Amino acid sequence: MILGITGTLGAGKTTTANYLKSKGFKHYSVRQFIAQEVEKRGLPINRDTLVQTGNELRAEFGPEYIIASLSKKAAQEGGDAVIESIRAVGEANELKKEGAFLLAVTANPRLRYERARLESSATTPSSMEEFIAQEEREMFSTDPAKQNINAVMLRADYQILNNGTVADLENQIDSALMYLHNIHTTNPLL
Repeated sequence: MILGITGTLGAGKTTTANYLKSKGFKHYSVRQFIAQEVEKRGLPINRDTLVQTGNELRAEFGPEYIIASLSKKAAQEGGDAVIESIRAVGEANELKKEGAFLLAVTANPRLRYERARLESSATTPSSMEEFIAQEEREMFSTDPAKQNINAVMLRADYQILNNGTVADLENQIDSALMYLHNIHTTNPLL
């Protein structure tokens, strides 16, 4: 089974991926894929260079390029896989074409901002206003090479509202896995 994870900023995508890893899934990260390209270009790793580089890769090689690359690697390595941080419609469509399922994770905006601040990385916004502005830039776009998190979340097979504890999130992930497993075994062509 291949699962893609999408969601709003700070919603718990990485926590979801880490939990799936603990259940035997191999983890592939869109962010890491793009960060490696940013490093090759000699640019600083921050939210702006990650977004810009991801958009440039999709524009140059096709909107599905990043996910097709990670899906190919997952298929070669075999086993269950989770691909984290699906943000463009072409990426979601590529996953679906490959028979993968898509999980969407979201949470209350204030809670997401507080979680992002706790992570404290080079991509962490310095204020709630900056956090909201960053998210708005990534939520909607008609350009297939750019991020459109809203449209990707609408393509999800399962939605998770992560407003509680980590244990609550893990319970929701377990429910999602049972639901998606039932779909997969009922219709193995998916």
